[in-house]
Amino acid sequence: QVRLVESGGGSVQAGGSLRLSCSASGYTHSMAWFRQAPGKGNVGVACIAGNDYIRYSDSVKGRFTITRESDKNTLYLQMNGLGPEDTGTYYCAADTSRVTGDMALYPSRYIYWGQGTQVTVSS
Repeated sequence: QVRLVESGGGSVQAGGSLRLSCSASGYTHSMAWFRQAPGKGNVGVACIAGNDYIRYSDSVKGRFTITRESDKNTLYLQMNGLGPEDTGTYYCAADTSRVTGDMALYPSRYIYWGQGTQVTVSS
């Protein structure tokens, strides 16, 4: 069992930046960030497998950057140019297997989940 703990959420104005962190209690190969906006489903934002596969949703390409420090079992999401559409609860997800391709941003591919951290962007 791997425990994931997110941090770094908050409230910012449009155009601002935030950096989310996710600390894992054990080994994970693939990790991802998902966002759940109020009244909507869980949407994949970015994912990373090992240190050589990265994928972003079209809505965040060029604005968000996903990175990881494998020796610290920590995942990050640098979010720049935030807009109100980025508002939601951000969840960290992980799996011990390699998750790539079309399914990499689907929630069902990840077995471990954090509790989420709230991001609110005001216009």
